[in-house]
Amino acid sequence: MLTQKGRVQLNEDPAAWVQHTVEGLSLHEAPLTFEVALETSSLNLPHSDPSDRFIAASAKVFDLTLVTADKKLLAAPGIRVLQNE
Repeated sequence: MLTQKGRVQLNEDPAAWVQHTVEGLSLHEAPLTFEVALETSSLNLPHSDPSDRFIAASAKVFDLTLVTADKKLLAAPGIRVLQNE
């Protein structure tokens, strides 16, 4: 969606970029579970962006460190956050 909106520029098709990135960095996906879905409604975020809610809820449920440059997510209470500048 960010490439479609022109906010992110990639040198290849977004699907190919995601595949290469996940494989190249040995990333593991966090599944969307009912615990994550339920956690989205109990988060105390300063905004209601549904994508941010799923990202933050996933970090909380799976006890992950959220790496972000998003100022709104950096202030999310109850979630370990590492600022990416």
